[in-house]
Amino acid sequence: MAGRGGGRPSVFPTLLYADASAAIGQLTAAFGFTELAVYEGEDGKVVHAELVQGEGAVMLGSRGRGGRFDEAMKGGGPAGVYVVVDDVDAHHRRAVEHGAEILMPPTDQDYGSRDYMARDVEGNIWSFGTYAPDTGG
Repeated sequence: MAGRGGGRPSVFPTLLYADASAAIGQLTAAFGFTELAVYEGEDGKVVHAELVQGEGAVMLGSRGRGGRFDEAMKGGGPAGVYVVVDDVDAHHRRAVEHGAEILMPPTDQDYGSRDYMARDVEGNIWSFGTYAPDTGG
């Protein structure tokens, strides 16, 4: 993800999964995220995880663990997350090699970006592309 040139991201998409371990496996293998932290409960389920991609990060955990966030997300549908990558075609090839469901192949957009779109193991939509607006940071 493009960001403010070092430091810490200030926005973290946060997702809950029925099988957070499977989601971590796909996000790292197919989409190139790196595990920063993974915390499991006594039952072996992921309580909280942080995965990084470039200068950005996503937080995730397991559904049904209780707590205010889990309750607020109850019944929540899939989310969409956009991730900036340098080489869309290479990133897409990696996702295909790991069996990711591709919804849109690498496509040049009218606004100058090159993007592709995939669905993760639980229906969230991940877009990967070169569009990186200058946020002034």
